Amino acid sequence: MVRAVAPPTTHRPLTDRLAAAVLLLALCLAGVALTPGVAGAAPGTYTNPVSRDFADTFADPAVIRAKDGYWYAYGTTDPLREGEGEGTRHIIPTARSADLVNWTYVGDAFTESTLPGWAAPDAALWAPDIRYLDGVYYLYYVVTQTTVTDERDDNAVGVATAPTPTGPWTDSGDPVVDPRPGASGNPDDFKWTFDPSQFTDADGTRYLYYGSYYGGIFVTELSEDGTEAVGEPTMVAIDNRYEGAYVVRHGRWYYLFASEANCCAGPTTGYTVFAGRSASPRGPFSDRDGISLVTSRVGGTIVVTPNGNNWVGTGHNAVVTDLAGQDWLVYHAIDRRDPFLDEPFGINQRPMLLDRLDWVDGWPTVRAGRWASEGPQRAPVTDWAVSGSLQLAAPASCKPDVEVARGRSPADYRAEADLRLGEGTAAAGLVTSWRSERNYLVSWLDREAGALVTDVVRGGKSLGRRATALPEGFRYDVWHNVAAELRGRLLTVEVTDARLNDPVAVQRRELPPGTGGAGAVGAAARCGQADAANLGAAGLYDPVNRQVPPPRVGGVVYSDQFADGTVGGDGWTWVRPDPAATETGGVLRWPTQAADLVGGGNDASLLLRDAPSGAYTVETKLAIDLGTDEIRNFQQAGLAVYLNDDHFLRFSHVAIWNTRQTEFGKEQPFADGTSYGGMAVGTPAPVTWLRLSHRIDPANGEHEFRAASSRDGRHWTWGGVWTLPAGTSPRIGLISHGGAGAVAEFDYFRIYQP
Repeated sequence: MVRAVAPPTTHRPLTDRLAAAVLLLALCLAGVALTPGVAGAAPGTYTNPVSRDFADTFADPAVIRAKDGYWYAYGTTDPLREGEGEGTRHIIPTARSADLVNWTYVGDAFTESTLPGWAAPDAALWAPDIRYLDGVYYLYYVVTQTTVTDERDDNAVGVATAPTPTGPWTDSGDPVVDPRPGASGNPDDFKWTFDPSQFTDADGTRYLYYGSYYGGIFVTELSEDGTEAVGEPTMVAIDNRYEGAYVVRHGRWYYLFASEANCCAGPTTGYTVFAGRSASPRGPFSDRDGISLVTSRVGGTIVVTPNGNNWVGTGHNAVVTDLAGQDWLVYHAIDRRDPFLDEPFGINQRPMLLDRLDWVDGWPTVRAGRWASEGPQRAPVTDWAVSGSLQLAAPASCKPDVEVARGRSPADYRAEADLRLGEGTAAAGLVTSWRSERNYLVSWLDREAGALVTDVVRGGKSLGRRATALPEGFRYDVWHNVAAELRGRLLTVEVTDARLNDPVAVQRRELPPGTGGAGAVGAAARCGQADAANLGAAGLYDPVNRQVPPPRVGGVVYSDQFADGTVGGDGWTWVRPDPAATETGGVLRWPTQAADLVGGGNDASLLLRDAPSGAYTVETKLAIDLGTDEIRNFQQAGLAVYLNDDHFLRFSHVAIWNTRQTEFGKEQPFADGTSYGGMAVGTPAPVTWLRLSHRIDPANGEHEFRAASSRDGRHWTWGGVWTLPAGTSPRIGLISHGGAGAVAEFDYFRIYQP
């Protein structure tokens, strides 16, 4: 149903073919939750992985809400199911969903016979990124082998375009970013030109982020058509730390999401998403503590990391927004109980996960710091979208043509419409808080003003129009999304190409008393024809503003100040004694050994003691001079939790190529060998405090150890969790190994209990 609109605004009723859509919209605006097949049902739930209905593995996911109202997901080249012998690959498999949690496979972007012409026959296409630019879908991807050079592994970034989200895809004809020779100058030495991610800035400039561990992450400007890198690229994340870049604009900041650690270490994959933020899309990006992502002691604020449940390898993300305005992280992970598709140590099985993304104190975190979910979760809000299009035509007098649906949105709402203007049309707008033709809000894409223009109408009069410039060259004739969020009296309106958190215009304004609030939604046109699609409103999401509290540390129950001059007394025991370790002046000085525990060597020493029962936290203060920037692999020192030489945890300040990191690593027996992987925590300093907090999981009896680091002994960064089997008796202690050349100085070793 519709409401008639009196002069000075004209009204044209909706066509019969949209009557059902209008009824659906009216129900949604009235606050009725619509679950398919269950009228009036409570909001649904879902359980990860969300890709289970069509794929066992779906790595590096990218997601977009297309103009047909469906969400589409794109994954890296792999077989989709177990049992295919790891031989039937899908080249950028694609899936579709109406609700972000139930997905259906709809085909592949490419086949073996339709690979880009410059891709070598054995090339794989990895890490897709999906965008909608100037009315066309753009799919960026890695091509692992090209014909651009005669050498191997000359990876590059390509792009294809299509009129629909399922193709047909047409490659641009050559790389967007060409293969980049490595520093050695040797054949087959190419920097990793991986993981492209496109971003459009508010001035309309288009950027591409790309890169990986070997070479670092860079951003480059793109040509106007989005198919060529132009200008000089800028490094935004140091090499040997990050890959999988994804950038969003949130408030006044640009946020770079990036993943660290080995993506594919099976059951010990510690892959973790970190974030940095900047006032510019070119950086510099820094973390919560102000530490840069391009410095040797590298910064980064944790977004999601393994939390002790069955999900490990939580990384390579995209960000989507539901219809209530809540952000969600889409990413892949590995079930540590079933980490490979078919063969142990073969293709890692990385299904697609979805979890709520919260913004706490200006920083993104998954589920307020609970990270990957394993049980039922409340589903995204996706049930108000109206299919079909509204066609509006204002008369020659240029009085606005407005169409609205009967029903009322909540007082705090998010409303959206995809809008496009006909040739010569002056403006098209999203109408919200409509109570009558004399009282409403409207957000115009105003061609005449070259701006996003909001207007507050009360008592038939405008209380003030405000304009925010749209980029020069803005295409009014193609679809753009206009989203209006009203919380109290604060109205926030964004214009994007496709709801991917890269707005080309953002306007915030405080509404006068008595305006805004509950009302109908609709669309409007002025001086010509316009189209509106995917029109609707929903109650605005309730933001989560606090992180979950860290583990309770408690009081000191044991402390060794290393003051008696004897290494190995007072309950300590050695695994392979090291006579180079000494106690002098209240410090345990231990030169890093040219030895290790990882793999088959097992020749490094450990200084251990029995752990108390129940919950406890172990802590040490560590000074170690590993320098910066130079290669000192893999000198390290820190805490250890030990079952045997093939089953242990270690938490160290470590030199990894040119970087210095705190790595929380795990080795365990797996198949006919061992599996090792690690996750980073906080940024180390010349003096770094390290903690491991232990608890017994009441559900399965496993030992859970959570790592934390500090640069001052007061402010702690809490990271991820590794587990050890139930029924075992881990010992705790210290290590100093990975390569000769440094000296670890442990100031104390303490145990706390709640």
